[in-house]
Amino acid sequence: MKKAKNKEIQTNRMLVYFIDATSEIIEQEGMDKLTIRKIADLAGFNSATIYNYFEELSHLIFFASMRHIKKYINALPEHLSTAKDPLDKYFKMWECFCKYSFEDPEIYYAVFSSNLGCPPEKLLKDYYGMFPTDLIQVPEDLREMILEPSLAKRDRLALKECVENGYLNEEDVERLSEMQYLIWQGMHTMFLNKRCDYSVEEATEITMNHIRNTIMS
Repeated sequence: MKKAKNKEIQTNRMLVYFIDATSEIIEQEGMDKLTIRKIADLAGFNSATIYNYFEELSHLIFFASMRHIKKYINALPEHLSTAKDPLDKYFKMWECFCKYSFEDPEIYYAVFSSNLGCPPEKLLKDYYGMFPTDLIQVPEDLREMILEPSLAKRDRLALKECVENGYLNEEDVERLSEMQYLIWQGMHTMFLNKRCDYSVEEATEITMNHIRNTIMS
C-alpha cells in the first residue's frame, strides 16, 4: 500500500514538473514556441520521458492552459457580485468569460476548442485531481458550471436560475445555449486567427450585444 502511494506521489510530481515547464514557456514565449524538447529541457528530463506521463502534447497543453484559465475563475465571483437579478448575472458571466478568452485566445482554444484525442471531462477531472486548490475560491453555486468542459452545457447551467425565476421558458434553453456558444466561438475563431482588427474590448462588446439580443428576442 505504501509503495503504491509513493508511486502515485512520484507520478504527480513528474506531471507537475512538465505542466510547470509548459506553463512557463507559454507565459514567457507564447503557445507557438512550445516543443516537446523545449518542455523536457526546462523540466530537466529527456523528451521521451514526457510520453511516459502524457499520451499527447495536447493533453500537456490543456493542463498548462488550465493554469491560465484560473485568472478567469478567480475573477468571476467578484464580477458577478454587482448583478441585479438572474438575467443580469447571466450576462455578466458571459461578459467575464469573453473578456478573458479574448485576452488569451490561444489558451481558451486549447481548453475549449482543440482536438484533445479524448473526452475533455477526463482531462478536467485529472487536472482538478492534481490541483484541487484551484477550486477553493469558487462559490458552491458556480462549481458545477466550472467543472463542465462544454460551453453549451455551461450555458444551460447558467440559464437555470433564469428559468426558475421566469425570465425564460425551459424548452428554449437548449436552443439558446447552442446559439450563444456558436456566437462566442465565431468571434473567438476570428480573433484567434486575426481575421478581424477588434480590440479585446470591441470583441467583447460585439459578442455581448449578440448574446443579449438572442436572449431578449
